[in-house]
Amino acid sequence: MGVDLFMLAVMKAMKLGRNGGLERLKLVDLPEPAAPAAGEIQVRIHGSSLNFHDYAVVRFDAPHTVDRIPLADGAGVVEAIGAGVTQFQPGDSVVSTFFPQWLGEQPVNGDFTTVPGDGVDGYARERVVRPATWFTHAPRGWSVMVA
Repeated sequence: MGVDLFMLAVMKAMKLGRNGGLERLKLVDLPEPAAPAAGEIQVRIHGSSLNFHDYAVVRFDAPHTVDRIPLADGAGVVEAIGAGVTQFQPGDSVVSTFFPQWLGEQPVNGDFTTVPGDGVDGYARERVVRPATWFTHAPRGWSVMVA
């Protein structure tokens, strides 16, 4: 009997199962995300908020939300940056954006296809790798830690 020294690194996440409401939430193990590619950052999620949109996604079944990681809002600390990222450094506190493609004055789409936790996986997990443009710096002096 030997010991397998190679262990796959895993993280905890919440996923939505089929049918129902809040009871369809399940805690799962997922592989750690890959290192950030060019233009991406890796963020250790320290906090997330639950807003009505998140509740609606979980409560009211939609086929595109099966196996979805919920929560549209995440806050955390940058752990790694990909090539070309200049606006963030490891250790920076960041907050996610609700419409990550909306970078200018006019919105680029009027639906929720790119909203984390709805059209794409959200922040109910320990770590995430996303384009750097999906985050902004947290306000100076603010912390994601709760007393």
